[in-house]
Amino acid sequence: MKKTVLLLFGGCSSEHDVSRVSAASVLRHLDREKYELYTVGITKDGAWRLCGADPDVIETGDWENGAVPAVLSPDRRDKALLILRDGGIETVRIDVAFPVLHGKNGEDGTVQGLFELAGIPYVGCGVLSSAMCMDKAVTNIMADAAGIPQAKWASFTEPEYRAGAVDLDAIADRLGYPIFVKPANAGSSVGITKAHDRDELERALDLAFRNDRKAVLEQTVVGREIECAVMGNDDPVAACVGEILPTAEFYDYDAKYNDDSTGLAIPADLPPAVTEAVRAAAVAVYRTMNCTGLARCDFFLGADGTVYLNEINTLPGFTSISMFPKLFGQAGVPYGELLDRLIAYAEERANGSF
Repeated sequence: MKKTVLLLFGGCSSEHDVSRVSAASVLRHLDREKYELYTVGITKDGAWRLCGADPDVIETGDWENGAVPAVLSPDRRDKALLILRDGGIETVRIDVAFPVLHGKNGEDGTVQGLFELAGIPYVGCGVLSSAMCMDKAVTNIMADAAGIPQAKWASFTEPEYRAGAVDLDAIADRLGYPIFVKPANAGSSVGITKAHDRDELERALDLAFRNDRKAVLEQTVVGREIECAVMGNDDPVAACVGEILPTAEFYDYDAKYNDDSTGLAIPADLPPAVTEAVRAAAVAVYRTMNCTGLARCDFFLGADGTVYLNEINTLPGFTSISMFPKLFGQAGVPYGELLDRLIAYAEERANGSF
């Protein structure tokens, strides 16, 4: 018997367009012999619409034409998608939700909370884990508490900064220029600047605060940019290790999605012992942040061999060029099987059997 899967994409996020591309890729690889699919797009202004499952139409952004309103029932007894058409309500019971949503309102615990209220199993991390991983300052606090190496950092809110309660010179002395300035809650390197002096630092903070009310400042770590994908619940497994080879000064949003010159090395050209150290660090971060389902852990590899945590993404990209499916593909898990496993992990987590 087929499982009924609700696939969500789009959303009120700076990563709306990337989510469409990820969703199209997922749709191309989900086995229609195993799953009955209901595809719901969330518009940039937050409207939920049931649309066809044509990946090409979703990828181009034309999916809104002919789409009909649909919402999740908050009643746990329903576990259902409510489709509003022809003056009535069609109720479709959902077995598993797959939120292919990136950034705010997608991987920050918000939609996960909605699934919890609705009693619907869902792919990915839980509410608390999603929220912690989305907030870079909280991630850094957790990493420090767990003894996970990372760059020196500082964080403060916009009200604190505007009130003059932040000593930027003291922070700069401790971190040293150049300093990376990031919104605490934004995805895919949105709003991130590399500041080389005080003037650039102030401009970088203005940009960061346009994306979030809290900023994170981090010491620059000189090293290779390394990524590792992890999946699982109680016994998470790490894939192979990949390396980002950006041609820009750093791997920003444009380098990720618009710069064809950015290279990927899969697997990364590393000694076996270093590869295993990165894989072990990824699993350690995954456990520290209480992750379930999946995550991608990003690191810097210092010249002395130290593995420094950069960030963790609980709903990484699923496009045809995204690292998460590529890393597991290299590890012997093809895309379709990867999706099967993620759906199974969602059910396992909902049943409390891990």
